[in-house]
Amino acid sequence: MSRAPEQPIDPIRWCAALAIAFWALLAWNLAIPSEPYFDEVHYLPAARELLDLGAFTNREHPLFGKEMIALGIALFGDNSWGWRIFPSLAGALALFAVMRAIWFGTLDRFTTLAAGVLVATGFHLFVHSRIAMLDIFMVGGLAVAFWQCAAAMREPETGRWRLALAGIALGLAMGAKWNALVIAALPGVGFLVLRLLAGRRRLLLSRRGMPVPGMTLVEAFVWLGLLPLAVYAATFLPGHFFAENAISEGLIAHHREMLDLQTQVLKPHPYQSNWPDWVINWRAIWYLYETVDGAQRGVILIGNPLTMLLGLPALLWCAWQGIAARKPMYGAVALLYAVSLGFWIFAAKPVQFYYHYFLPSTVLLVALALALGDLRRAGWRKTASAALVASTLFFAFFYEVLAAEPLAGPDSFRTWTWLESWR
Repeated sequence: MSRAPEQPIDPIRWCAALAIAFWALLAWNLAIPSEPYFDEVHYLPAARELLDLGAFTNREHPLFGKEMIALGIALFGDNSWGWRIFPSLAGALALFAVMRAIWFGTLDRFTTLAAGVLVATGFHLFVHSRIAMLDIFMVGGLAVAFWQCAAAMREPETGRWRLALAGIALGLAMGAKWNALVIAALPGVGFLVLRLLAGRRRLLLSRRGMPVPGMTLVEAFVWLGLLPLAVYAATFLPGHFFAENAISEGLIAHHREMLDLQTQVLKPHPYQSNWPDWVINWRAIWYLYETVDGAQRGVILIGNPLTMLLGLPALLWCAWQGIAARKPMYGAVALLYAVSLGFWIFAAKPVQFYYHYFLPSTVLLVALALALGDLRRAGWRKTASAALVASTLFFAFFYEVLAAEPLAGPDSFRTWTWLESWR
């Protein structure tokens, strides 16, 4: 008798443990600095106005992220813990969702956990999970959506409720920040393309074929097209009830105003940068560098100097594997990076910043995890593991200026600013 093939063991407990440990690290001194810093000065007043339904401010951005910040204030008080509790939870959820998406996409334990380690120590997720900004809610929503889509493909019997959850998550991601708009269309477009490639004669009503057997294209359009739009629209409901500047002429007119505000010519900013700078990790942003809460403290946004560069050849490897070897997970990662970065290459936004690279950088780290998994299977086990250890060591070295820890003095920034453009 032949042996049954070995079944991979789902590392869900390890995924959960890593996400919980990541949140515990986020929660350590989460309330420091105790005063608003960087773009919190824009989003906290808008969140307070949401609670009072006073004046509708910060109209250029959707409402969901500010609604979550307002919920934190309502539950935990108008203090630094209340401001940042939900961003920290969204960060831990995003990390867990990334790992689950990789597991359902690869069924490889090492690659799954490697993605978790790389994303957790990649700097972007950590910094944005400790500040009351909108980006973390966008990335968290997209991560959950791709997790559910990958799981629906792997387990079609759960496809209906998983795609419904994906649709809700996509709507919330768009409701956090407009950066998600193009990415949110990819699951539905992917479903359509795969059905077209299957050559089904009854394209709209056939239940056979990839990506989710048993589901028609019409039903997929409901979950991945109509539902996200409905959820997105629902996030604007409080906007109709403000005492001042409420949405009075309908959502379409309000979106015209939002677009005008997003594309207006802004004054040059010393921290502004563009996509070539992001790709090579050239331009940092200091979210904080001043004496606060009794000590000199700093928060720098830059990518992990090791993995941001290692990820570039890994992306090329994923693109090659997706095309030449027809590995869908690899091709999807390369495409997602290209689309998420391409949005900013062509976006009509005159002033851009490195934090716009948050989503592409996360995808880049996933590509690196896939490449390390291939290295390990090729016999380079120590090399693959060494990359994870090195990423963690870089994170530990930069930790003081990622978590606003006390620094020795005003010139301490020189320890971490290896390039002039990082200052």
